[in-house]
Amino acid sequence: MIRKLSLILSFFMVSATTFAQNWGGGIDDEDWSFGFNFQYISSEYKILKKPNWRSPFYEVPNSFDPSYNPGVPLTSTLNSISSPPAQGFGLGFVMNRMISDNFDIRATPSLIFSDRVVAYEYEPMAPIILGTGQTKNFQTMVERKVQSTMFEFPLGIKVKSNRLNNLRVYWLGGAKYSIDIASKKKTFDEGETAVNKFLKNNRNYLSYETGIGFDIYFEYFKMSPEIKLSYSANDLLQHDNTVYANPIDKLKLRQLTFSLIFQ
Repeated sequence: MIRKLSLILSFFMVSATTFAQNWGGGIDDEDWSFGFNFQYISSEYKILKKPNWRSPFYEVPNSFDPSYNPGVPLTSTLNSISSPPAQGFGLGFVMNRMISDNFDIRATPSLIFSDRVVAYEYEPMAPIILGTGQTKNFQTMVERKVQSTMFEFPLGIKVKSNRLNNLRVYWLGGAKYSIDIASKKKTFDEGETAVNKFLKNNRNYLSYETGIGFDIYFEYFKMSPEIKLSYSANDLLQHDNTVYANPIDKLKLRQLTFSLIFQ
């Protein structure tokens, strides 16, 4: 995937610097310009664990689960908690205010569809025979998926190089506000057994971000391939006393975004 993207970007850059200078739809003559973007997203958590994160989890009293058995662990000892990258996509608008030939202020409100995954690996443990005669088995691998539909509002400063024929290189830095607009059904787990509880995130958070890109000028429009990294500023985890939230001290979100912007 990365090799293909590199080849496509190389083709556009060679094309942009080979031919005569294009007009770009007069985009550089306007104080305000607008457009749209398509985004490919890869998300993962940075997981900060509690000092006793490996300890087995015991069900809390007054559980909704009728099979509640005091003193019986729900999990064995944890070996690891990790977050494999999960893919998503987004669509958004672009609002750009030119300050000078080399500085812009840019906002890109976007709708993002992206899942996140946390994987738990437990030590193997022999089944336990309960007082009811039932057998309690223990899983060694569990994945909890956090489904999210986000509205994001990034605001940043775009620092541009001087134009070379049909190409500019730029750096982007700023911050964004994100809010989850997904249905509450995706996080409603009242009445579920303890091992079926969701791993829940806070609905809104702030992130800081930075990236690089290229403004490539064509006859009637400008296209900008861009790669951006973002990192949440605050903890995303809802700290309820559940199997999958309890071992975690903080969850920070890391996100890699590849965008194609058209103006």
